[in-house]
Order: sequence, then C-alpha cells, then structure tokens
Amino acid sequence: MIALFRAARMALHLLYGLMIALIFPRFDADKRRRIARCWSADLLHILNIRIEITATDALHKLASGLIVCNHISWLDVFVLNSVLPTRFVAKTEVKSWPVIGWLCARSQTLFIKRGHARDAARLNRQIINLLQSGDSLVVFPEGTSTDGRHVAGFHASLLQPAIDAAANLYPLALRYQDAHGTHSTAPAYIGETTFAASLWNILKCENLHAHLSVTPTLCAADFDRRSLTATAHQQIRTAVAAMHKGHPLPEGAAADQPLEENLKAMYSMLLPMPGSYESDDVTLHSR
Repeated sequence: MIALFRAARMALHLLYGLMIALIFPRFDADKRRRIARCWSADLLHILNIRIEITATDALHKLASGLIVCNHISWLDVFVLNSVLPTRFVAKTEVKSWPVIGWLCARSQTLFIKRGHARDAARLNRQIINLLQSGDSLVVFPEGTSTDGRHVAGFHASLLQPAIDAAANLYPLALRYQDAHGTHSTAPAYIGETTFAASLWNILKCENLHAHLSVTPTLCAADFDRRSLTATAHQQIRTAVAAMHKGHPLPEGAAADQPLEENLKAMYSMLLPMPGSYESDDVTLHSR
C-alpha cells in the first residue's frame, strides 16, 4: 500500500517535472541549478530517501571541475543533483528511458553514442570547453553500474578532459543503505533488471539512505591519464570500503572485488576492455 501511494505521488511529481522541463532551457544557469536541486530533493522525499554526508564534507562548496563517482543506479543522478546540481554525461540509451530520459535531455545532459569514436571525441571537446568556462560536470567512469558492493574499473579516457582543461577532479563515493546502516542493493540497476523493476524495488523500501563521501581533490594537470585514473579509482574504492566497514554488509556479501575483477580494473587502465567506454576508440557498457 505504501509503495502504491509513493508511486502515485511520484507520478504527479514527474508530471510537474515534465511541465517545468518544457521551459527549463530558457532559465539562466543559477535558476536551472535551483530548480534541479529542489525537484530532485522533492523526488527523494517522495521515495523516502535520506542523504547522509560525512560531517567534514562540503559538497555544495565544490568549485568548477569534473566530478567522478561510482555508479549504482539511475537514482544516482537525482541524489547528486539534490546536493550539487550540475550536468551529467550519459549513454544515448538513457534518452529512451520512460519520462526520466526526456527529463535528462531537457536538463542539458550530455549524451554519448556507444561505439562511435567521432562522437566520443566530439563529447570530449565539449566537456573541455565547459570545464574551461568554469562549469562542472559529473561522469561515472566505471562505464556501467554495480550493486554497490565494489567499485568496477575506471575507463581512463573519461578523465582526459579534466587533464586537457587543467581542471580539478573531485572523486566522490556513493553507498545506499537502510536506516540501520546495512548495505542495500534495492536501487541497483544492473544485469537484466528493468527500469520498472528497479523503481518498484525502491518504492517498496521502508527506509533508504544515500551516503555520500568526498575524497581529496585532485589537480588533473599534475597527472597523466593513467595515474589520474588509478588515483581517483583508489580513493573512491577506499571510501566505499570504509563505509562498508563502518556499516557491515549483509551476511555472505563481500565488500571488495574478486581477483578477476581487480585484474580487469588494472588492465582497463592500459588497454581497452570489450564493452567498455573510452573517448576515442571504445564504447560504453550497456549498463
């Protein structure tokens, strides 16, 4: 019953969002950010999702630059927008998601076509220009989503624009958990899970918390692509592991990646992996 009530409220909120989206691009940048923050925060309130931020973190004080975060769910975008409204980089397929895809497009999300090297190069140039103009963007460098128990390997080319623009890189860790701090996989949008199933899992949750942790800022110009990728990955992985340590995983779950996944993560910094996303010569994971 509670899930159905939340679904009805969410439907009304999405309708309200569609109405705003019609004129959203006409607003100035400051007003767009305020609208995105308020609308996303209201969505999380409807879904009974609370944001937890480490006391020493100050997400709202992050200056312009490239924000990188581990990726778990379509919900990640609204969690981040409720705290730090900005533009996102997403695969073109997101446009086909019911309602959410159109809202993302109207909110100036940057889309990349899978398997199109020229389009990836075009996107990188666009990101560089935005960073140099003082804008901020969010990318999910895993190129796919996980259940949140581990951090998959990063694809180095997604971080290249930060180096070219001499911008700051802000590695950010995200974990979903219940009211008692136990890791939750309810929001996970992975494997064969459909968007409807993912949404229903979230609607059924009695309490869901999104825990955000900012790791040390990196000056991208001080690194080459490989070392920047390795450092950002390690910082986020360490932060996620620390959150799991502070709030243990459910019995039988593992906080870290199996050896095979660790090897893939290391090699992905050196060679393109099948199905992965790189700016010039590779593609994006299907999810």
